Amino acid sequence: MRITVAEQPVGRLSDAWRLAVGTGRLDLALRRDYQDSLALVQREIGFRYIRGHGLLSDGVGVHRPYEYRGRRQVRHAFGYLDQIVDAYLELGVRPFVELGFMPSGLASGEQTVFWWRGNVTPPRSHTEWADLVRTTVGHLVDRYGLDEVRGWPIEVWNEPDLKEFWQDADADAYHRLFEVTAYAVKDVDADLQVGGPALSPGADDGWLPRFAEFVTDRSVPIDFVSRHAYSSGPAQHVPFGVHQTLAPAQRLLEQFASPRRLLAGTALADLPVHITEFNSSYRPDNPVHDTAFHAAYLAPVLAGGGDLVDSFAYWTFSDVFEEVGIPTTLFHGGFGLLTHRQIRKPTYHLYAFMNRLGTQILARGADHLVTRDDTGRIAVLAWAPVDLTGGGPVDGHAVRLSLPVTDPAARTAFLLRSSVSEESGNAWRAWCELGRPPSPTARQLDVLRQAAEPARRHGSLPVLAGRVELDLHLARHEVTLAEVSPVVDETPPWWDERRLLGGEPS
Repeated sequence: MRITVAEQPVGRLSDAWRLAVGTGRLDLALRRDYQDSLALVQREIGFRYIRGHGLLSDGVGVHRPYEYRGRRQVRHAFGYLDQIVDAYLELGVRPFVELGFMPSGLASGEQTVFWWRGNVTPPRSHTEWADLVRTTVGHLVDRYGLDEVRGWPIEVWNEPDLKEFWQDADADAYHRLFEVTAYAVKDVDADLQVGGPALSPGADDGWLPRFAEFVTDRSVPIDFVSRHAYSSGPAQHVPFGVHQTLAPAQRLLEQFASPRRLLAGTALADLPVHITEFNSSYRPDNPVHDTAFHAAYLAPVLAGGGDLVDSFAYWTFSDVFEEVGIPTTLFHGGFGLLTHRQIRKPTYHLYAFMNRLGTQILARGADHLVTRDDTGRIAVLAWAPVDLTGGGPVDGHAVRLSLPVTDPAARTAFLLRSSVSEESGNAWRAWCELGRPPSPTARQLDVLRQAAEPARRHGSLPVLAGRVELDLHLARHEVTLAEVSPVVDETPPWWDERRLLGGEPS
């Protein structure tokens, strides 16, 4: 069946998909390969904010207690933090500030998370914690300017509903931390944005309403609400990796919608909602992130998520990521859109395709999104349905559209189509076919870079009665971007193809 796309827009495409992206712990930003990867991401996609763990952990070195003449004192050192933020700003991305984890010199216990040992216990002194927050935020304001830092969201902690990320998942202890932190931030400037609670997908439905009740009853300042969204099941461990079942992608959109559903009727109902982490799996060692399947799986989430929230941040942009240890192969199995050597993955290309869409939505369906920009160019993002059982991936799926052409003088339209699938733009598949080398040779890296490029084709489509018929036949796990532009024919009158080889003109 052919879908007739109306000429008048039905809405505007939100940029919520591009507002923020996740990263590994912040001190990784001191590495050259990390900065090179982020530079490429910013050049080709252009995120506005970046969020990662560990700003206050020992690796960044902000909190430095010492003893002098028998008295304990604290020095706040910002050398690493300045280098990190400077690098971000030079690359055109701003911090989405996450305040955590606990510096060891301030921690009330020894419980940690991740290979790099982020401490997840409450502060031994809330007064000292408040001073740490106030001094850190104040330093950022002094260095980068109040107007600039007022635009940086400041999030309090990460997934406090999970005992792995907050000791005993103690809600009361988190509420106290949030209150102390929010007031410390506002002490620097009342217009700075502070929010939370950055809940995990597994948080019970009572966690967020209880948090809303607490901040309302105590008049604690809050400017936005945050949570996370993942769709993977329990981990099936193998050496240096895991495999997991996945829920349908619609489950991610349901999680996006959850905060506004749970906060309806509360004082927090109208606050911005940020999904500060989302993905299929939360595990960096799950290889599903590298596959063409993954791009097709997430396509409907990127196409529709902006209707539900103010931002949703892919976790994470790069395989320079060490939550479960140092990567053992070129493909970390990672959350990353890139590998260490800037070899693009199918999900990266999905984001790059999103960047080519227009702002006017003309139509949307279960397998496509049709947009138009101010020049009249129509961009269609289409994707093949996925089979979550792995038993029968869909091949040959068709999307048939009738598209309006705004230029009444156009007799033809130019089609540029870019695709990733099992066969195209798929460095993971090429790596598997090369025997999964853990340390590819220079020649193998060249092969992988070439294999990572999307398949591109072009053609001319006739315009009949102001419309173009576009038939997209999608291969297994294919995501395609079809760009249709009206053509102004400027061919000189003496041109004749037969003269290329010296033939006689017609």
